[in-house]
Amino acid sequence: MAKALDEGAKAKAIVFLHPDLGIGGAERLVIDAAVGLQKRGHKIVIFTSHCDPGHCFDEARDGTLDVRVRGNTIIPPSVLGRFSILCAILRQLHLILQIYFTSELLGLRPDAFFVDQLSAGLPLLQYLYPQGHIFFYCHFPDLLLAQGRQKWLKRAYRVPFDFIEQWSMSFADVIAVNSNFTKGVVSRTWPALARSRDLRTVYPCVDTRPKEKMPDEKPLWNGMKFVLSINRFERKKDIALAIRAFARLSKQKRAGVRLAVAGGYDPRIAENVGCHNELVALAESLGLKNMTVRTLQTAQAVPQDVEVLFLQNVTNLLKEMLLSSARLLVYTPANEHFGIVPLEAMLSGVPVLAANTGGPVETVVEGRTGWLRSPDEVDEWTAVMDKVLHQLSPQELTKLSKAGIERVKNFGEAEMAQRMDSIFDEVLSTKKRSEGNTATVLFLAATLGLITAVATVFAKLW
Repeated sequence: MAKALDEGAKAKAIVFLHPDLGIGGAERLVIDAAVGLQKRGHKIVIFTSHCDPGHCFDEARDGTLDVRVRGNTIIPPSVLGRFSILCAILRQLHLILQIYFTSELLGLRPDAFFVDQLSAGLPLLQYLYPQGHIFFYCHFPDLLLAQGRQKWLKRAYRVPFDFIEQWSMSFADVIAVNSNFTKGVVSRTWPALARSRDLRTVYPCVDTRPKEKMPDEKPLWNGMKFVLSINRFERKKDIALAIRAFARLSKQKRAGVRLAVAGGYDPRIAENVGCHNELVALAESLGLKNMTVRTLQTAQAVPQDVEVLFLQNVTNLLKEMLLSSARLLVYTPANEHFGIVPLEAMLSGVPVLAANTGGPVETVVEGRTGWLRSPDEVDEWTAVMDKVLHQLSPQELTKLSKAGIERVKNFGEAEMAQRMDSIFDEVLSTKKRSEGNTATVLFLAATLGLITAVATVFAKLW
């Protein structure tokens, strides 16, 4: 499985630390990075506080990667559904202490660490194992993702965590981000940190290996033209934009055409339920006949006159079928950190219409692999839909398709692994930073002790 190293290159031992190795965009990136670096001949071990074999990516459970669960026996993931950030920090510290004092870490003798999502443990990691260089991958500043800040209690509770996030990230030898858009956000959020560190952009990847087609594979809905949206059922994804733009097509141009809205949906999550209900109400208010389905069988049997089809929790098989048959993918979120769906669509030869903000600006090439339009200009989205559905010739569609497939080759697993490997080589060739000391660790311990005490008081108030 391991590939020969480049001439003159040295095999590295790299330890990954990730909070919860479940299923999500961050977890997919961690798995892809680990597999890619392992294929380049490096020794990879992933430590995590949680990995459920029934809810993780195949590589984490089938032996492809060495995944070890540690630091999960004292602190729960949350307390009565609250204080998840505090618990996550304490679990990370528990993990680091466990692998250090059991000599598991010393036995691996890592050259470097790959840490993402949670930076609080970096000072302790550097103090206990100062010879290991730290690569921190910042998906997005956590302080900008935290919900409920309009409440004074929540704002007060988050203050120490926001401070720890910035302070602890300074212990990394190198910081990487998932797009130039995120790089700009990080630089504006933490200007002092950006000045002291050369932020590197390392794009997430998609599986560019050719997929085998089933002999009897047929296009969905007898080859019916359809526009596709793939996103979680969340309001911030602005799926309503796709519905409004589709509704502005004339009735004649909507005849025999469908908008398929597919995405992650969990009935236990109020946001998912509320968003879906609002989208259904919007479609009905615009006079669009709609239907909601949850299985592949019901999706295939949808009547031809359904104009907007909501598909909840699509399987990988159905997702591939949708991408293989769609005429256009609309990607509506504004200021998306990166956005993997446009790449998946282009890999399938589907042109992309995306918001002209955030990560898609770095992946979609205007006029060649798709179009970038303002989320505030609904008519412009309608015009692109009309163009793809009714105006472009088969030759023009084929040209867009080929350009998209070629574009995605820049975002493959091998390319991402090579980029990370070169950064590790560069960092390992420089002198190790030495911020970690006893005073730092004592300060971290005192701060966490104070946070725990404050959290106890807040729990009573809540």
